[in-house]
Amino acid sequence: MYIHQVASYLPEQVVTNEHFTNLNGLSADWIIERTGIRERRKAGPGENTNTMAIEATRRVLAQAQAFPVAELDLIVGATYTPHDTIYTLAHAVQRDLGINDIPVVSISSACSSLLNAIEIVEGYFAMGKASRAVVVVSEHNTAYNNESDTVAGHLWGDGASALLLTKERLAPTDLRVVEVLTGGAAVAGKADEAVTLKPVERGIVMPHGRDVFTYACQYMARVTRQLLERQHLSLDSLTYLIPHQANLRITKNVLQQLGLPPERAVSNIERLGNTGCAGAAIGLGDTWPSLQPGNRVIITVFGGGYSYGAMLLER
Repeated sequence: MYIHQVASYLPEQVVTNEHFTNLNGLSADWIIERTGIRERRKAGPGENTNTMAIEATRRVLAQAQAFPVAELDLIVGATYTPHDTIYTLAHAVQRDLGINDIPVVSISSACSSLLNAIEIVEGYFAMGKASRAVVVVSEHNTAYNNESDTVAGHLWGDGASALLLTKERLAPTDLRVVEVLTGGAAVAGKADEAVTLKPVERGIVMPHGRDVFTYACQYMARVTRQLLERQHLSLDSLTYLIPHQANLRITKNVLQQLGLPPERAVSNIERLGNTGCAGAAIGLGDTWPSLQPGNRVIITVFGGGYSYGAMLLER
């Protein structure tokens, strides 16, 4: 299985840390120190999870000449911030593309959904039910977020990314999906209450940030090592690590555990905030142009609930 192209969509509006200083007194420097975030994007009027997913998909298809839209035979969407839980982002993408009678699936496993979506594609390909798929991940965090929440209100940003996956290689620049590992960790710590999204109550709330931090660091480092060991690869053979973009301190902790230098990590949280399951995919798109033949990339993720995973890619 191969990733043929990646493209992203980010809303135009930029929200700086000074916005939260004016709103609730949080120091801009304090936010940077605690999270690494300097600014984030916010969807504008008329934008939502579905519209961002559609735009990301249009962009990825526009840059894929060897991937005619008519040959698309599977759409998998992922989000925990849906615009509509019945007519999902995957359905919205299908309607926009005008392709009927193909499998359309939407999932949510919090911030680890990207890898679970790719696993679904892997399954369809293995069963011979599809051969060309789009995975689209989109988060409209600001639709749910309570900005006045001084614990987590400043963390969230909006954005979407789309990936084209094929059963066979289409171009030399394609990334081979060597292996995907995922798991649920709902029995760990305060998984049932550490991060919640209750729209009728207060939206996205993170009352146990320390618990999230601890287990995110633990699981992302562990599954990265596990994946490398399964492939009989050393850490030195890894070109880039793309962690879930939740907190720059988490990224630094994972690097320290693994013994990787800072320049090996891909990070966009400084300018985008926590964009949920879209963050790592956006990071892959940012890294795509610099990848050379023989390069290896691991995407490692952790989501509220808890869930985790890692994917090894090779050019």
